[in-house]
Amino acid sequence: MSAPESAFDDLIHPRQRLMLCAALTVAEEVRFDLLAKALEVSPPTLSKHVARLAEAGYVSTRPDKLDSRRLWVRLTDTGTEAYRGHVQALRELTSE
Repeated sequence: MSAPESAFDDLIHPRQRLMLCAALTVAEEVRFDLLAKALEVSPPTLSKHVARLAEAGYVSTRPDKLDSRRLWVRLTDTGTEAYRGHVQALRELTSE
């Protein structure tokens, strides 16, 4: 795997979106309610952040096959690339 291209991303940078992307890089897919709990944010707050990231193509969502009221969230390939580039830009910014 090659090193990500460094690129600061204003869409990912807000704390809760950065935490959301970080959580989704660890798990392939996370149920919305569990993600809200893990990030310690309310469902409406998480919903707004997921919507912004989805508009940019960084995350995708799907309903649960057994319970359509439950939603699953995943980082797309585009989102993974943007997140890794953002983290690389932060590393470069903070390195001595």
